[in-house]
Amino acid sequence: MIKVVERFVPILGGWFDMGSEAGQADEGPVHRVWVDPFQMAVFPVTRDQYRRFLDATNRDLPRDWDSPQFGEPDQPVVGVSWNDAVVYCLWRSSNGELVRLPTEAEWERAARGRRPTSDYPWGDEIPAWIPKGGRGPLERPWKVELGDPNDFGLYGIAANIHEWCADWHSRTYYCESPRRNPGGASSGVRRVSRGGSWRHTVTISRNAARSRLDPSYRYTDYGFRLAR
Repeated sequence: MIKVVERFVPILGGWFDMGSEAGQADEGPVHRVWVDPFQMAVFPVTRDQYRRFLDATNRDLPRDWDSPQFGEPDQPVVGVSWNDAVVYCLWRSSNGELVRLPTEAEWERAARGRRPTSDYPWGDEIPAWIPKGGRGPLERPWKVELGDPNDFGLYGIAANIHEWCADWHSRTYYCESPRRNPGGASSGVRRVSRGGSWRHTVTISRNAARSRLDPSYRYTDYGFRLAR
């Protein structure tokens, strides 16, 4: 096993075809998007990292925080709302190193790596290391260091947990999206998330698959990954 420490990798700027015609209606139309260079965290935020935040801020505990099901320090933190994730970013940024949630376009760019037309971050097939071949539900989320990184060096992206993104969700946004650095709808009811879920019947999602949730909800398959 590798040691889980917070670190970031560069995500190259560039054009890519965002979305899919093969998924749900809000994944289309496929549209050409430019994303500026940025950095993405190698791992989602872990329980151990989030614990330090809780100790420093006395913020409300995530949902089912005391459950042994979610008690391993190297598991991704789950049971956090979008609002919780944003406050964590503000706390982490207070030391002068600004971090944030990725936009939905940044997340998809990072997940696709150098495989712009592949279904998954590792190719068109579910990789062999995904527990139970991607067939869930599982008993708990797996540790963040499990498996192989994608082309950009990211572990577990698109699998294991839904990762909050910065954007408001809109079913029609892809029809209106700017070509450069889209940041999502100007308002909405739900925030976008990306990635699979350990408690779903399929624990990995396609790169283009979108999900959304009320930003105040705390579900035990929702966590987040930092960008800067």
